[in-house]
Amino acid sequence: MKRSIAALGLTALLGHAAGFPADSTRGRQLFAKLSCVQCHAVDGKGGSIGPDLGRVIDRGFTPARLAATMWNHAPAMWAAMKQQGIPAGDMNDQAAADLFAYFYSARFFEAPGDAARGKRAFEAKHCSACHGLAAPEVAAPTARPLSQWTSIGQPMALAAAMWNHGALMREEFAKHHLKWPGLNSQDLTDLLVYARNLHGAPATDSRLEISSGVEGEALFQSKGCSACHVRGLALSQRLKGKTLTGIAAAMWDHQPRMAVDPKSLTTEEMREITSYLWAVQFFEDQGDSVAGRRVFHSKRCAACHQSSGAAPGLAGRTFSGITMLSALWHHGPQMLDQMKATNIAWPRFDGTQMSDLIAFLNFRNRSKP
Repeated sequence: MKRSIAALGLTALLGHAAGFPADSTRGRQLFAKLSCVQCHAVDGKGGSIGPDLGRVIDRGFTPARLAATMWNHAPAMWAAMKQQGIPAGDMNDQAAADLFAYFYSARFFEAPGDAARGKRAFEAKHCSACHGLAAPEVAAPTARPLSQWTSIGQPMALAAAMWNHGALMREEFAKHHLKWPGLNSQDLTDLLVYARNLHGAPATDSRLEISSGVEGEALFQSKGCSACHVRGLALSQRLKGKTLTGIAAAMWDHQPRMAVDPKSLTTEEMREITSYLWAVQFFEDQGDSVAGRRVFHSKRCAACHQSSGAAPGLAGRTFSGITMLSALWHHGPQMLDQMKATNIAWPRFDGTQMSDLIAFLNFRNRSKP
């Protein structure tokens, strides 16, 4: 996600420009419906033919890198499914969006966290002065102990809770002459890992729900955000590549620099605003369209998609890691058979190549009259 300008990958799927909201609960159900759990376990629950996907959480995947990983794995996966008599099923763009939301909720897109670092941060950032571990240290209704942080698995709720907590925290820190405890994305990730691993911590479901974001712009204005966040401070660019954990940490750090107390946000309002501003930016993957053109030809995509007409046309749609996954699932087995018949090797991609290819396909489609 750190490459030069690319494509508008998820504009037709997620965010305020379209009507494809995503829900990790539906994605989890799809994971079972497509029989993924017959081969793959998640945290020890499921099949053992493939790797336990719970062991690859907190790896910092990008959407393009995850799509590339699944693309590379596909021929072996189809062979194993055929051997086991498991039907492949089908997947459209909406289903793929839900599946990516499920992977997000399982922290596939987060950087690795460390509970020991989180414990140190809990003390060093003065969180323990109010919250404690098993019981709050101060008599305040919002000072829940760390072991009762029920929003740790729900990014939207966590971001809203931290944002709404800021004004009271400013008062408390000023009262005790303490410096505001800055947090970066890694600090917050470590704190959350520490909280999840505490003895007696609640078993909370991890969930990510992204709306269409159609109400996000109006909320962004009514809450007063648009008064400051214009031009160089516009958030659409500043949020590129950030996870929701990073956004929650950035919003926390922003609190003491605000001239007036910010308006509170419900979880639903936070969802609308972040879906409007963040979802497209995160899931689109910025690649290099020039490098992507080289990938398109070196992987021999043009042999079927451009010259022979043996494969579906690529014009007239927007591409992303999500659409690449739905296309793989829908067309992949037939594509593999056609490639074997013409002695073309199955193309393999790393994350950068997939991101660049997506950028090229979108650039080419935008350039056509």
